[in-house]
Amino acid sequence: MRGVSFGGANFGEIGLSSFMRLIVGLGNPGPKYEWTPHNLGFLAVDQIAEKAGIRVTRPEAKSFVGRGEISGQQVVLAKPQTMMNLSGIAVQSLLERLECGPSDLIVLYDDVALTWGMLRIRERGTAGGHNGMKSVIGAVGGGEFSRVRMGVQPEHPLGDLAAYVLCPMSRDKRKIAAQMAEDAAEAVDLILTVGVERAMTRFNRRVAPPAEA
Repeated sequence: MRGVSFGGANFGEIGLSSFMRLIVGLGNPGPKYEWTPHNLGFLAVDQIAEKAGIRVTRPEAKSFVGRGEISGQQVVLAKPQTMMNLSGIAVQSLLERLECGPSDLIVLYDDVALTWGMLRIRERGTAGGHNGMKSVIGAVGGGEFSRVRMGVQPEHPLGDLAAYVLCPMSRDKRKIAAQMAEDAAEAVDLILTVGVERAMTRFNRRVAPPAEA
């Protein structure tokens, strides 16, 4: 496998020499989508990167990636630069380059089934109608990987959810999104330090914040 220089280490050789976790945030590339609900995965990875001092800027495997350490574990953070519906292409390529399996993967993404501000950790599952997750599950051969879901449910039933998740957030929703990104960073740290089941026990008990007046 071709090695790629990555922060003084060889990206291709990292998976051969040490345990590695791949943390992927889902979203759409480009400033047009930056503050849309569908890009909460990118916002969460940015928050994780800031806390860990990792730069997620290197183009690799159809993604921007960064390598570093979180809570004593080697990680690669990634933001796929395909469009959302093709996220699986990037994730599969990253797993192959790192020689990791789905059990080493954590995916962060928005979920219209959860109210704004609510975050849920799952050890495995289906796509739940999320096209990015459909792509990832199809590419890696199943849903046996950890995920952190961030709620973006509309306040009223909508006929066009696709348009909704691609519409820029209001100022108030941006504040909630920023807090969810913080919470997601904490959730990932828990998964890495105490395991996904204990992280679920601690995090999934939290309730959504009260609705805006």
